[in-house]
Amino acid sequence: MNETPAPLETDASILSFSGATSTSRTVNGVRLHAVSAGDEGDPLVVLLHGFPEFWYAWREQIEPLVEAGYRVVVPDQRGYNLSEKPQNARAYQLRDLSRDIVDLIASEGRDAAHVVGHDWGGAVAWDLALRYPDVADRLAIVNAPHPVAFRRQLASNPEQLRRSWYVLAFQVPWFPERVCRYDDFRVLERALRETASPGTFTDVDLTHYRRAWRREGALTGMLNWYRAIARYPPDAPRDRLEQPTLVVWGEQDEALVPELGLASAQFCERGRLERLPETSHWVPHEEPKRTADLLLDHL
Repeated sequence: MNETPAPLETDASILSFSGATSTSRTVNGVRLHAVSAGDEGDPLVVLLHGFPEFWYAWREQIEPLVEAGYRVVVPDQRGYNLSEKPQNARAYQLRDLSRDIVDLIASEGRDAAHVVGHDWGGAVAWDLALRYPDVADRLAIVNAPHPVAFRRQLASNPEQLRRSWYVLAFQVPWFPERVCRYDDFRVLERALRETASPGTFTDVDLTHYRRAWRREGALTGMLNWYRAIARYPPDAPRDRLEQPTLVVWGEQDEALVPELGLASAQFCERGRLERLPETSHWVPHEEPKRTADLLLDHL
C-alpha cells in the first residue's frame, strides 16, 4: 500500500482539522501568514511559535481551543515559513515583533486577545504584555523566561550562561546559515529531536519543518531574532505584569535552567506556575493534551 505523500505546502492544508484556513495580512509594515479557525465572534486566542518552528508548532492545540468556543489565530512570525522575511537584523527588534502581534489582533477587529507563546513566541508575549498591557487580556507562557529573570540568571548562574552558548554562535554573519543548511538541515533536526523525548518529532513533522526552513531567506530571518536581541536590547517600560498569567515550565529543558520558571512567575501579580518535571523544552509537542487542558483552564 502506497503512503499518501506529504503536501508540498506549509499552510493550513497540512492540518487534519478541516476548520482552519490560511490568510495573509500586512501588519506593522510586514506581510504575515496566519492560520485561523473558529467563529469570528468568539473570544480571540493568539498562539505564538518559537525557533526553529512555525505556526505548525501549535497544531495539536488549535482544535481543542476552537471546540471550547475560541477564535484561534496562529501566525508565522516575521522571518518564518510563509511570512515576509526582512534580511536586516534591525528589523527583528523585539518591540517590532510584539507590535506585529498587536496589529495582528487589530486585524481581527479586536482591541485585546488572550496571548500564548512558547520559546521565542513567549519572549514576544512577555514583551507585548509589558509594552501594551491593555492588549493582552490573559497571558500564557511556555518555556520562555521573563526578560529580567533571564538577565539575572545569565549574570549569576554559570550553568545558564553555558546553556546559552548558541546565542553567541548565531551572532556571526552567514556562517550559521551555512551550518544549519548543511546535510538537509541536520543541525536543526537534531535541535528538535535530540532535545525532546524519543518520538516527539516524527518524520512527517520534519518534512514540514524542512520545507519551511528551505524557503528563500528563512534561515537568515530566523537567526536574525538572535542577532537583534544582542545588538538592540529591548527596553520594555515595566517589568511586572498585572494580567492573569500562566507559566508552564518543562523542567528537562536543555537550554533553560529550571529555576527560570519560578523566577518568571514571580514577576506576575496574578501568576500561576505549572511545573512539568519530566518534560523537555518542547511542551506543546510532548504533552499536547496537557498543554491544551492547561490553556483552557487558564483562559
